[in-house]
Amino acid sequence: MPMDTETLDHLYSILQPLNQKTDWKASLDSLLASLREEFVYDNVAVYMVDSQTRGLDVTYARAVGRGKSSEADVSWGEGIAGEVIVDGKIITREPSFHPNTDRLDRPYLLGLPLFIAGRLSGALVFVRFGGPRYLEAHQRLAALIASSTASLLERKTLQEARAELESIQKQMRLQDDFVSTISHELRTPLGFIKGYSTSLLREDTKWDEKTQKEFLAIIDDEADRLTHLIENMLESARLQSKTLQFKFQPLRIDAILRDVTTRVHTHHPEMQINLQLEKTPPILGDGVRLSQVFENLFSNATKYAPGSALTVNLQRGEKTLRISFADRGPGIPEDFLPFIFERFYRVPGDGAVTGTGLGLYICKQIILAHHGKIWAESILDEGTTVFIELPVDPNS
Repeated sequence: MPMDTETLDHLYSILQPLNQKTDWKASLDSLLASLREEFVYDNVAVYMVDSQTRGLDVTYARAVGRGKSSEADVSWGEGIAGEVIVDGKIITREPSFHPNTDRLDRPYLLGLPLFIAGRLSGALVFVRFGGPRYLEAHQRLAALIASSTASLLERKTLQEARAELESIQKQMRLQDDFVSTISHELRTPLGFIKGYSTSLLREDTKWDEKTQKEFLAIIDDEADRLTHLIENMLESARLQSKTLQFKFQPLRIDAILRDVTTRVHTHHPEMQINLQLEKTPPILGDGVRLSQVFENLFSNATKYAPGSALTVNLQRGEKTLRISFADRGPGIPEDFLPFIFERFYRVPGDGAVTGTGLGLYICKQIILAHHGKIWAESILDEGTTVFIELPVDPNS
């Protein structure tokens, strides 16, 4: 029998939200809200089969009618969902009639199978408290909604798979870039070490003492650079695998910052560092690892904002200490800022600056291990500020 225009318009109004929202839950919310104008239900739930345990997981649930104020206590139809998964067909259940029973104790259930990519993957369950019973027309309309729900869930699965694939591809690109970068970074110090040591060992040439010392100093510096590079690689791997050990004890962050600043001035006497350190209570932390974070931030400032003054600020909040490193360098473009703490990531266009993309990743993992957080803010041509927040020792 052909459908009339009114019926077609109604179905169109119900299904239209599917194409208007990218979020599957928002689409399902709109779909089920439109359905309720013609198809009365109090609760609705989507159960999906867990691929590992073969049990049922609730993927979506809404209470919109008479059970809304008692969501935790009313029926959600898990039993009928299990029957639908076993039988693979529409199932209805009606309660026994007891005149004095509360309507919330008399659920009318309708369970419908959800087929995704041709496989029975879950069940859609509607609940009415106290009736009315589900007529055949209701079941047909609910079956159409179940088909649309399955399409939404398939879209969700595809979106998640695409996001995971994009993440894997991004990691592969980063690792390819890393291999290329690390090859260059390893060859450079090795080239210096090999070249100058070979020169010193030449029997046909005599080097004066000053030249020998100069060559040995270069070899020593490049060996330190190579050692630092290898340590970063190993430490990055240990942090990623959660095998790096931390030794927590009460620490004074202001004292650590002063010590690190003194060491930095030894190697970079020309660097202008402004310390603005409040007197703060101790925190529980690993002094060696936190010093490593601060030294890395000083090092980044010398590489990416050469000649700029660096302001280091330490303040106490209600439950945290906030540390900031602010330079007046060229800044970081907004599009790149969210990625600078990712493993192997290097800001495009910084080819003149050597690096492996591991430093800030290591910093972030160390701060996370201290239950803190680290982030950066930047304005082009005005500078970059890196912020760190660490929890105050509750016993201080």
